Amino acid sequence: MQRLINEIVERAKADRQRIVLPEGTEERTLKAANQILTDGVADLILLGNPDEINACATEWGLGNISKATIIDPENHPKKEEYAQLLCELRKKKGMTIEEARKLVVDPLYLGCLIIKAGDADGQLAGARNTTGNVLRPALQIIKTTPGITCVSGAMLLLTHAPEYGNNGVIVMGDVAVTPVPDANQLAQIAVCTAQTAKAVAGIDPRVAMLSFSTKGSAKHEVVDKVVEALAIAKEMAPDLKIDGELQADAALVPHIGASKAPGSEIAGKANVLVVPCLEVGNISYKLVERLGHATAIGPILQGIARPVNDLSRGCSIDDVYKMIAITANQAIAAKENK
Repeated sequence: MQRLINEIVERAKADRQRIVLPEGTEERTLKAANQILTDGVADLILLGNPDEINACATEWGLGNISKATIIDPENHPKKEEYAQLLCELRKKKGMTIEEARKLVVDPLYLGCLIIKAGDADGQLAGARNTTGNVLRPALQIIKTTPGITCVSGAMLLLTHAPEYGNNGVIVMGDVAVTPVPDANQLAQIAVCTAQTAKAVAGIDPRVAMLSFSTKGSAKHEVVDKVVEALAIAKEMAPDLKIDGELQADAALVPHIGASKAPGSEIAGKANVLVVPCLEVGNISYKLVERLGHATAIGPILQGIARPVNDLSRGCSIDDVYKMIAITANQAIAAKENK
């Protein structure tokens, strides 16, 4: 488990990305940032009042915060430039320059504008803010990846079952954003989750579209949706290793896969699991985490043109550290795929 985390960190160190942290005075964020800067994992841009940030750093003994770029949302040289950019991006929605000037002091909007302007590569927030507040400016400013219309969230599951997935590593989506995806959205989730598996976990994705049916063993409209999504995903990414519909055991266990889906190159070998709806994904990963004592890392947001990730408000310093490294890995992949 720790080996994969180390690999993620080392990849980030080898190609340092500029990551924005809009919650610049939040204690866990600042402590994780100090360690990221100490270890040389990423170049950080902290948003907030510089005096407050420096006072917090002094109080908590964070000697390396001085290595970060600190931007005061209320007063910085590019404030008007970013306001003009926001106004231009949102003018079809009726935004005026006065409204843009008010929004540009919001750190969550400012962070996304910094990325859109090419001055940063990714953002991590959510220790203080809701998912909706983190996502709204990202979708308005950075927008979705070309060809993708729905944002989703993948969970990295580091299990104690090396016989399954990729030496015990499973990537599952969607666990965070889209409650009831249609077939087209489900296909997008499959493609994006495979990309996340490659970018973050460094694995060659083998994607199983999960259902309560395997290859027609049950008839229902929700099964039909999975079958339709599989066809769309194959069109979207012809080289992707993907199959469905598969029950979870048929996707993971070789002898069950061989029995239930003979001839499938995915059955019994899947390392990416795409669930049919958010309810299934959220319940599943939490059961695996609690009953199976797996480590769950994420959700890792996907489908946005540049990485913007959302922390749980109950996150730890270690969670923030890992998610900065993951965001950096996504940024590296986004540049390679451009």
